[in-house]
Amino acid sequence: MSELAKSETLEELAEAVRACRICLDDPEKSPLPHMPRPVLQVSSTARLCVCGQAPGTRVHKSGRPFTDPSGDRLRDWMGIGEDVFYDAGRLAIVPMGFCFPGLDAKGGDLPPRAECRRTWHDRLFEAMPQLELILVIGQYAQAYHLGGARKTSLTDTVAGWRGYLEAARAPGKPAILPLPHPSWRNNAWLKRNPWFAEDLLPVLQREVARLI
Repeated sequence: MSELAKSETLEELAEAVRACRICLDDPEKSPLPHMPRPVLQVSSTARLCVCGQAPGTRVHKSGRPFTDPSGDRLRDWMGIGEDVFYDAGRLAIVPMGFCFPGLDAKGGDLPPRAECRRTWHDRLFEAMPQLELILVIGQYAQAYHLGGARKTSLTDTVAGWRGYLEAARAPGKPAILPLPHPSWRNNAWLKRNPWFAEDLLPVLQREVARLI
């Protein structure tokens, strides 16, 4: 990292992310199919961070993270309301892709843009050393935050949550708690894995209450 990057404040980084046009002006592959509208929520006091995939169509329209049914379910999992969830001083939200990536041929969301991770993520998390816990939602966030510790499947990764949460942390590094995506498309997964609601969610809610 350059000396210039090291001197960036979190506020400067957040402003630069919100003005970012890399995936339109200098894309890694095909350009973003619409105008960028980066969405994130950061602060120097939040001890808890939600790291998900990328904004969907509703979030792209609202400009506010998790303003959709997935957000309703996530807040229910966490045991908090919108007043706490959207309080940047208590909770940061850093998706793997800051802009809605567009839809694939089947009408599903495309993967998060790789430009976001490559350009911004290391710098943003280095600028938030106060974070104590990151909730990593879905395979893209888990790949970034867990690296080689991620299991071969999302189910196995989430099932190993105790090990990730209880692992000894390196100095200045937050703990990690992997979660499935709160999309209603995962209803069948939740039914097949009752341990998620029975075992993991009480711990999640306890940790959230402690950190906010």
